[in-house]
Amino acid sequence: MWDLGQCDPKKCSGRKLSRHGLIRTLRLGQRFGGVVLTPVGEKCISPSDRTIISTHGLAVVDCSWAKIDETPFTRMKSTHCRLLPFLVAANPINYGRPCHLSCVEALAAALHITGFQEEAQLYLSKFKWGKSFITLNQTLLDAYAASQGDSSSVVAIQNKYLEEARLEKAAHYQDVSDFPSSSEEEEEGIRDEEEELCDTK
Repeated sequence: MWDLGQCDPKKCSGRKLSRHGLIRTLRLGQRFGGVVLTPVGEKCISPSDRTIISTHGLAVVDCSWAKIDETPFTRMKSTHCRLLPFLVAANPINYGRPCHLSCVEALAAALHITGFQEEAQLYLSKFKWGKSFITLNQTLLDAYAASQGDSSSVVAIQNKYLEEARLEKAAHYQDVSDFPSSSEEEEEGIRDEEEELCDTK
């Protein structure tokens, strides 16, 4: 990983992985021959990247989402820069937020998608909340990993999922709008009471 020192050292998942000997730190300007997970990637990670990771490894940029504009991405050199598809964070800082993954979540996601599920579990096991990342994203992670194509196939799965989620949300709001408003309910209640009074008379 490239550690830019922007995160709280006590909460930094990358540094914790380093303490466990599961990751090494790269220098700014140092070239990395494997896959690099970075917000400035032009292609999405896909199962087709497995060979590159198996041969040359996987790297991540450890920076703060709040300081993304200050990050010198041009000084982190690789010919295999990749984006991650839609996933939801499970880390305590950004729990439930789409795409705001910690370093270990990003690494685990890439490993899972490229067929290194056991390695992904190993990295996540170093965190109490690690298993919840897989639980939250199981369906999507498995779908991405099962895609038979390159980056475009993973993006297609992502877009289909997001569109289905949008339609489901729209249908939910439509169902809610079918219920009468409180004022309508009150008016109906008053009419019912008036009818009952008329009947008793």
